[in-house]
Amino acid sequence: MGAFKEPHGGELKELYLPADQVEAAKEAAGDYASWDLTERQLCDIELLLNGAFSPLEGFLNKDDYDSVVETMRLQSGVLWPMPITLDVTEEFAKDLATGDHIALRDLEGVILATLEIGDIWTPDLDAEAAGVYGTTDAAHPAVNYLKHIGNPVYVGGRLTGIEAPTHYDFKHLRDSPGEVRDRFEKLGWRKVVAFQTRNPMHRAHQELTLRAARDVEANLLIHPVVGMTKPGDVDHFTRVRCYEQLLNRYPEQTTMLSLLPLAMRMGGPREAMWHAIIRKNYGCTHLIVGRDHAGPGKDSKGEDFYGPYDAQDLLTEHAEELDISMVPFQLMVYAENRAQYIPIDEKTDDDQVLNISGTELRRRLQEGLEIPEWFSFPDVVAELRRTHPPRHKQGFTVFFTGLSGSGKSTIANALMVKLMEMGGRPVSLLDGDIVRKNLSSELGFSKEHRDLNIRRIGYVASEITKNGGIAICAPIAPYASTRRAVRENIAPVGGFIEIHVATPLEVCEQRDRKGLYALARAGKIKEFTGISDPYEVPENAEMVIDTVDITPDLAAHRILVKLEAMGFIR
Repeated sequence: MGAFKEPHGGELKELYLPADQVEAAKEAAGDYASWDLTERQLCDIELLLNGAFSPLEGFLNKDDYDSVVETMRLQSGVLWPMPITLDVTEEFAKDLATGDHIALRDLEGVILATLEIGDIWTPDLDAEAAGVYGTTDAAHPAVNYLKHIGNPVYVGGRLTGIEAPTHYDFKHLRDSPGEVRDRFEKLGWRKVVAFQTRNPMHRAHQELTLRAARDVEANLLIHPVVGMTKPGDVDHFTRVRCYEQLLNRYPEQTTMLSLLPLAMRMGGPREAMWHAIIRKNYGCTHLIVGRDHAGPGKDSKGEDFYGPYDAQDLLTEHAEELDISMVPFQLMVYAENRAQYIPIDEKTDDDQVLNISGTELRRRLQEGLEIPEWFSFPDVVAELRRTHPPRHKQGFTVFFTGLSGSGKSTIANALMVKLMEMGGRPVSLLDGDIVRKNLSSELGFSKEHRDLNIRRIGYVASEITKNGGIAICAPIAPYASTRRAVRENIAPVGGFIEIHVATPLEVCEQRDRKGLYALARAGKIKEFTGISDPYEVPENAEMVIDTVDITPDLAAHRILVKLEAMGFIR
């Protein structure tokens, strides 16, 4: 392996067993309790096993976890900013004990590794959120994961790798840290600058990376994240095809593309340090850190979670100890009068600066508008248009939410008929009662079962949307976190329009032909939304409709007007 850059902590911790020990380990693991890894855990375990998370040798035990949360250091004193934890359910944890072994399996049941349990504990998730991400606001994706998606119990311990996770896509670009180091050595690359990205690359990114490599006289590793990124990001299949189109735009023998199966936390400064350590383990000598590196966007009050250059400041503070050089960059903008890209801090009063934000790019794609060649390369734009057609050609989901008796189903039926009358896309109605009968007949009305029912609806709707159809959903969907999860599942594959049918509770009760509200008030129906169970009012629904003074036909018409204004229908 390339000897020019030591891994973090001094040793690349590849945790896989030798080939001649694998079969015996698999046989032994067959008797262990099994945990099916989540999507995020699958990303984490791959990078633990192949050494990308060196010096870690497994999921953090409690002492290391506490130290990382509070000080960004392991108990040994080594810098490590991000808690890497195995979260499990209380039901699974109750039969575990320290010293036990568990088998960790992928989604198809294949044993990837075993874990020797060192610690089992219930973490303070608010303290973790505040310590690591600087906020407890669930608008932050990682905080939302902690509070609403992840499991409540942590299990720490040492890993033994049995089999690498299977990937069927872009196999020629999936390299472990050891493999990348070997390639660097074979090519004679002694200085390598890494570029972290989770977005398609355009001309500004190319100019930035070329400048960075030139400034430090290094080769370039384009190292995009293809694990979990920010909800709503362009899918990695499209992005990788775009990256491949770009490779021939760089000078020959100077640039390499390799994929990183990382589950990002969008943790701003701490995440930037984490990215630096990971690239150091891959053998890189430098990392480009730009404006708002790994930033998650706005908080619940509309303010940025992190300052634009907080990440650069943190890496500068720990530069000597990190032992990987940062190449700081500001926003790149196009100076029309110079016909070239420049960092915004180099702009003069004479420069006519042009820039297209990510939001503006998405708008142009959605509306089928021109994307100028000064902004991106035609072949990159062509790839984006293949999988991101204009809105009027995309599938979409209309998601109604509201109390029982609010009028959701009636409006949904009226809207379905109007959309079918227009033609152009298949239309499917996923009404709450219909779904309960055909898809969720075994479920009750506990919060867990309500969440599962809504997630099933969201999954079906996402498949309809992904394939260019229209899904109309009309459940009660009382919980904000579950509605958000459905939105995040659907938004990457098409449109999502949430409609709050805000009919007052007293009106819903008056309309109740089945007598359900009366039974709920008498205590004969437990966990009834609006009476004995809460309804969390949507804060950012695309539309709010109160059916007190509007007919279903007019409500459906209003929705059509909204869909037209948003570009989904013509």
